[in-house]
Amino acid sequence: MGDEEAMSAAEGALGAPRYAPHPYVGGRTAALRALAAWRMCWPGAPRVIALTGDPGSGRSRLLTGFLMMCDPAHRKKLPLYDMDPATVPPDLPVPAVPDPTGRTADQVLRLLADHFGLDAARREDIFTELAALEEPVSIVVPDVDRAGPIRAADEPARLVADVLTPLAALKTVQLLADVPRALAAELVEALPSGQAQIIDLDAAEWADPEGLVRYAETALGDAAGAPELPYTTDPVARRALAEAMADRADGSRLTVRLGVRALLTQPDGFDPADASLLPGSVGEALDLHARRLGSDPETLRSILAPLALAEGAGLPARLLAPLASAVAGRDMSREVAEGMPLAAPFIEPVAESVDGDDGDDVEDGAGSADGPAAERPLLRLIHPALADDIRSGLPDIPDAQARIAMALLEAVPEQDWSRADPYVRDRLAAHTLEAGLLPQLLTDPGLFAYADPVVLRAAVEAVPLEQLGAPARTYLRTAPLLIRSQAPVAMRAALLETAFVEDGLGPYADALHTLGLDLPWRTLWSAPLAGVAAVTTGLLPPEDEGADARPVAAFLVPEGTPGSRPRPGGGKGALLLHHLLRPGYAEGDPARVQRPSKEAAEAAPYGFTPGADSLRVWDRPSGEVVTAVISDAPFTGADLSPDGVLVLATEVGVTARQILVAVPGGGPHHGAG
Repeated sequence: MGDEEAMSAAEGALGAPRYAPHPYVGGRTAALRALAAWRMCWPGAPRVIALTGDPGSGRSRLLTGFLMMCDPAHRKKLPLYDMDPATVPPDLPVPAVPDPTGRTADQVLRLLADHFGLDAARREDIFTELAALEEPVSIVVPDVDRAGPIRAADEPARLVADVLTPLAALKTVQLLADVPRALAAELVEALPSGQAQIIDLDAAEWADPEGLVRYAETALGDAAGAPELPYTTDPVARRALAEAMADRADGSRLTVRLGVRALLTQPDGFDPADASLLPGSVGEALDLHARRLGSDPETLRSILAPLALAEGAGLPARLLAPLASAVAGRDMSREVAEGMPLAAPFIEPVAESVDGDDGDDVEDGAGSADGPAAERPLLRLIHPALADDIRSGLPDIPDAQARIAMALLEAVPEQDWSRADPYVRDRLAAHTLEAGLLPQLLTDPGLFAYADPVVLRAAVEAVPLEQLGAPARTYLRTAPLLIRSQAPVAMRAALLETAFVEDGLGPYADALHTLGLDLPWRTLWSAPLAGVAAVTTGLLPPEDEGADARPVAAFLVPEGTPGSRPRPGGGKGALLLHHLLRPGYAEGDPARVQRPSKEAAEAAPYGFTPGADSLRVWDRPSGEVVTAVISDAPFTGADLSPDGVLVLATEVGVTARQILVAVPGGGPHHGAG
């Protein structure tokens, strides 16, 4: 007898009324009581709870139902006065609920910092500021198992180690997290006795067999939109079938859910009296459904395989057939077209807006209203555990992923990433990573520019550094800047172009100018030089009569820097000359360098406004900002020549960029470059 059933029996013996179950959860009284005690900081209640259980045990549903009671808008819609008072938390401020789905550990921590209005920039400072709060705060983290932009990066473990465990150690934080069983002990093991608790929904003390029956009974009922069948319309028959399904499912809500969906979608051939037709596991739900409808279970699994191997929020429906064919090694077009009714109980459509990385495929002229994101329905399996079961049946996952990667590459029109489906553009790296082929892919500057930097960075970081080529290493060091700036495609390409020049990869920088993106600058050169405190631009008059003056940049460097000369008139530091329009240091006397005249400066098309690690270039007549430069290190010097060459120094070196953006009211100004 479950806890809720025993409680109800005791109440009946005392003549007290039975409490109504939570309308969304349908049971789980013991767990809801524990969560409510945590919420109200009840004496003896733990400060940290790790909610866990088998995949499909109903953790997400339980947590969603609990959070409904923590939200003022939802509380008004619930029959709270009919429910067990011990399961209803008090009306307190809504807890912070950062959604980790598809996000990195750093992104989740940043969500928390934003929620609490913290100004900390570093990870360590966020924890310090939370520890200094005057009042305790409540944090609920659902679906930790769905964290991370790619599956192979094991982001759930990183989220627990780098974010949740440090949060759990703070006395000012009440933490409730839905975590995989393998990570639950790690979250609570360092805390003193009594401060933490693991609620395992599959353990006997938290099991809820009556709640599972009620869940099945509700799913079979008219309120759920079930067709009119003897076992859906007759309460006695419906109850009997619900009990049989719950008993066969051995506590798995997902197994019950799949069994009910399969039955109600295609009721033909089902006999409620035949227990052998009821699934006992997620995999059985698939196989029994296929056999009942006269199909081969392997055909159904082959249709669903691309969805099981998919990344992100969902797979574009039009890619299902070609990817199923790729995995199977034969044309699956007919099976997919005819098998969608067979697969219907196990898939669901996804709203395009769910996938946050699909929104910039039409920027910078890279697409149009009828481009890759238009008319683009997405599909996914209804639960990650279903994907796990299908993947476990594949004989060679790396080979399947390699086949998918090749099919995705073939789907890029003329290898033009601006015309690629956003899924192909953003998720190809994850497929090639699991295939063991990612290093071979990381040589395409177009992919670097167009792919979602959060996803691509996660994939590249999963490859051992020694296996990465020089372009991939450049991308890896630049990716944090791409992510922090949330730069659009053209600016990502511009930042990467400079990084390639800095790393001596000129051909990759040049390739970025062939993508049709109208980059705002061309990086002319990079000088790796530490200690530059200031930069200026000017002209070095010729020493020989009839020669032209040379445009140069002068660096203020520490005394003793090779090639430098003392500052004219004395002063701390020395000066080092560099050609302005091409790589290489320049010979000459810094005292002879002529700064632009006041008239030349006023006639220049551009001006600039420097910041600590960002700089804006603006059109001088109108004052309109034409581009901005951001850096991963503070600027130590900046100057802009009348010809539009921007020279910037940081602690690691100096770069020169020829501004290429159009001047308002005129054509692009390319200066002397």
